[in-house]
Amino acid sequence: MRRKASLVLLACAVFCAALSPLLRWYAFPRLARIPAGQYQDMVLEARNATLLDYGTMRAKKVPKVTIVQTLKGDVEAAEKIEKTAGRPVVVWDSLSYVQGPDGKMVSKLPERYIFDAHSQEPVHATGEMVDGDPVTREGIEFKWPFLTRNRDYAYFDAQTRTTSPIHYRGTRSFRGLTVYYFEQTIPWTKVRMPKTLPVQGITPESVARTGTTRWYSTVRRFWVEPVTGAPVYGEEIHREELRGGTLLGGRAKVTAFAGHVKMREDYIDHTVALVKHNRTLVLALTSYVPRGSLALGVLLLALSLWLEARARRPRDPAPTQTAGPAQVSA
Repeated sequence: MRRKASLVLLACAVFCAALSPLLRWYAFPRLARIPAGQYQDMVLEARNATLLDYGTMRAKKVPKVTIVQTLKGDVEAAEKIEKTAGRPVVVWDSLSYVQGPDGKMVSKLPERYIFDAHSQEPVHATGEMVDGDPVTREGIEFKWPFLTRNRDYAYFDAQTRTTSPIHYRGTRSFRGLTVYYFEQTIPWTKVRMPKTLPVQGITPESVARTGTTRWYSTVRRFWVEPVTGAPVYGEEIHREELRGGTLLGGRAKVTAFAGHVKMREDYIDHTVALVKHNRTLVLALTSYVPRGSLALGVLLLALSLWLEARARRPRDPAPTQTAGPAQVSA
C-alpha cells in the first residue's frame, strides 16, 4: 500500500515540477496581454501656464491649461491586422485634446498606434499615423513592456515623429509601489503645425505661406511600475514657440505654450489602484504560482521517497513459540 502511495505522490511531484516552467514561459506570454477593446482616459493639467492668444498673437499667463488624453481600442481593426501579422495586436486610437481656461480648444493631436499585445513592440500596418500623417514607429509609446527592466528604452515622440532614448534614472517609491523613473529630453526641434487650429480659417498651409514655423521642446518624465510596465504617474515640462514670418509682426518668436504638465490627483489614485490589481495578476503567472508549484513538487518528491524507503525496509521476524511437553494419553 505504501508503494502505491509513493508512486501517486511521485506522479504529482513530476506534474507540479513541469507546471512551474510551463506557466512562466508558455502561459504567461499568452495570458498577459493588453485587451484589444481597452478604453481609458486621463486628465493632465498645467497650472500658471503661458498660452498664445491667437486673437492678438501675444503670449499671456493663464491659471490652467487642461490636456485630456483618451485611448480607445479598435477590436475590428486589430482582428484584421492579426491575420497578416501572425500575432495578437492592439490598435489604439488616441487623442490628446488641449483646452484653455475658458474650455475652448487650443489644439488636438490624434494618433493610431498599433503594437504587439504582449511585448508592446510596434506592429507596422496600414493606418498607423499621427495627426493624419502616416508614420513608422520605432520603440514604445504610452506603455512599457511587462517585466520592465532597469535600462534605457527607445521611445517615440509624436510631435517630432522621431524615436530617441528615454533614460532609466533610478528606482523610487511612489504611493506604496516600487517604480522605475525614466526621463527623456527632446531639444528644440522644428515640428509640423497641427491640422486643426483654434482660429477659424487659419490652416497649416496658410501659416506656412507667412513663413512662420513651429518649434517644440519637452522634458518627459514617467514613473513606471516594472511588473506591469504601466506608468503610474507622468509629467512634462512642455514648451512650444512660433518663430519668424510675417504672422508675428516682425517679432523673432512668440511662446505658443509653456507649462509644467502633471497628472490630476484623482487620476493618479485611480491609476495606482488599477496597477496594483494588475500587478498581482502578473505576479501570479510569473512568480507566485510557478514558485509555489515547484516547491510543492519538491515536497511531494521527498514524501514519495520517504514512503518508498519505508516500503523497502525489512520487517522484524515474527516471534517463535516454545513447544511445551508432549502429552501422552493412555
